[in-house]
Amino acid sequence: MRVFSATLATETNTFAPMPTGLASFRDRGYYKAGTHPDNMTMFAGPLWAARLRGRPLGWDLREGMVAFAQPSGTTTRAAYEALRDELLADLKAALPVDMVLLGLHGAMVADGYDDCEGDLLQRVRTIVGPQVVVGAELDPHNHLSAAMVDHADVLVAFKEYPHTDILERAIELVDLCHAKAEGRTKPVASAVDTGGLVVMHTSRQPARGFVDRIMALEGKDGILSISVSHGFPWGDVPDMGTKVLVYSDGDVAKGAALARKLADELIALRHDLDVPQPGIDAALDQALAFDNGPVVLADGADNPGGGAPGDSTFILERLLERGVTNACIGPLWDPGAVRIAFDAGVGAQLAMRIGGKIGPSSGSPLDLQVTVKAICPDMVMTGLASTPVAMGGCACVELAGVQIVLCTLRNQAMGTDLFTQLGVDLGAMKMIVVKSSQHFYASYSKVAKHVIYVGAPGAVTGDLKTLPYKKIRRPKWPID
Repeated sequence: MRVFSATLATETNTFAPMPTGLASFRDRGYYKAGTHPDNMTMFAGPLWAARLRGRPLGWDLREGMVAFAQPSGTTTRAAYEALRDELLADLKAALPVDMVLLGLHGAMVADGYDDCEGDLLQRVRTIVGPQVVVGAELDPHNHLSAAMVDHADVLVAFKEYPHTDILERAIELVDLCHAKAEGRTKPVASAVDTGGLVVMHTSRQPARGFVDRIMALEGKDGILSISVSHGFPWGDVPDMGTKVLVYSDGDVAKGAALARKLADELIALRHDLDVPQPGIDAALDQALAFDNGPVVLADGADNPGGGAPGDSTFILERLLERGVTNACIGPLWDPGAVRIAFDAGVGAQLAMRIGGKIGPSSGSPLDLQVTVKAICPDMVMTGLASTPVAMGGCACVELAGVQIVLCTLRNQAMGTDLFTQLGVDLGAMKMIVVKSSQHFYASYSKVAKHVIYVGAPGAVTGDLKTLPYKKIRRPKWPID
């Protein structure tokens, strides 16, 4: 069996200030056909799963381009078309194939393309024809479109948020596609739109119980796979919203009924699934009142994983103004400040302008008198499912009992080694402020005594009613 795998993925915040160009993919992860390293990277789960499953079975593995970028603003047309065409050229060079396995995100938007994944899958299907099995792994924060469902045989989204199950879902995708290729199953898709946006932190109830239950339904009574597309609220496209996707084994009616039932359950749970987000001062008050530390404060509004710059100063400014000590914050994306810290050296005391560089959603730059505590020329942070995340040059600077981790490559906080590699003792902190919405939780919950999700300003604001939507289908809860 000849199997082709490739990746093209990013999550697009259409309200974010910075475009996503080719350099964004090269900074985060770009590998020409056949050059992917011998370890799994975040959106190359299908490639890695094909290696694990296919090599013992003697599959002829043909690996195309792998490219993924840190979430940011709209992808440029030139970048999308160049990478798409490179992937398609790799596929043509691999023909004939029996299966196509793609690592996608599902919320990639480019100039002229509201549905990049639908466009790509349609072109793949045109190349390989109707008999070849086409499957893709998705991030659950996707815009599930009719084009995506129509042109793929199987789509499987991560179930966990934070996304700790990338490999498990990739293996599930490969197994489902293999079964179809051998004629053992006939997956048929049923998708139902909830008409809204439902938050699903699987680290807490009732999302935890809901996901456990849908996993228990899979593989029984003709139900092959169930995915929940949470949706990505910061993508202004017609298909944005929470949807349920069920694959049944040849029984359309059964799959459709289950998808409708699960969607109705999510609608009923939407208020219970919502996550409280107190404002900055209220969050600081809660953290200061908590007897045992450390308390983690999640600055999701400035989460680079949602397309924000990662350089906002709103929470840092209030920490300093209120005299909070034994606190750390990071990562703040500020390559210029990192360069200055490297030039000054460890132990140097100097004036430094930090953060607030990109625009109004980043706040104002802070002029601070800091001490350089540590530097790391080429940091690699532990990411989701133990995948490596390059942070570039990083530095830790301190003033008034607050330690600030600065980075060169824009990424969110995922592994606690973001701080510990720079000598920050997380156990001694009263507060740990992370630039992340939820992916921090898998690692930081092991050291945190309490977690607070902060309703700060930023490019990934939780106040969706303030966003100038033009393309989404309305009405849509909770926006309307």
